[in-house]
Amino acid sequence: MTELTRRHLLGMGAGALVVSSISIPFSAFADASKAKEAVMAFTGGKTPKEGKVSIDMPEIAENGNTVPVGFSVDSPMTKDNYVKSVLVLADGNPSPGVATFHFSPASGGAEASSRMRLAKTQNIIAVAAMSDGSFYSAQSTVKVTIGGCGG
Repeated sequence: MTELTRRHLLGMGAGALVVSSISIPFSAFADASKAKEAVMAFTGGKTPKEGKVSIDMPEIAENGNTVPVGFSVDSPMTKDNYVKSVLVLADGNPSPGVATFHFSPASGGAEASSRMRLAKTQNIIAVAAMSDGSFYSAQSTVKVTIGGCGG
């Protein structure tokens, strides 16, 4: 039986660190294609049209840990013509989906606001699903200066 020394323990620890860093899945890193895949899943493969959706958020976020975001969708919100749901995405985050908001004609309007955490400067995308099966989207770029998920 070999005696365990400090040198052996440090060597084993360093080896474990190397092995764990190699085994980190590459999917953990941000990828804008994940946001596109999420949009296509939300729309059932349809490409959303530009218009009807407005995003309200700052151009520069001094703290990426809590960035305000709001949106509104131009819709009469009647029984025959209303917004069913809105998907909000951050295409630079490891998991792009931020939130999905659901509406009905009884909502009276299709707008909401929240706060989100952003890893870095990136695009925010809002996609609205309308009751007639059409989809509309808008996009806004936010520059994160400090304190985001990733610096």
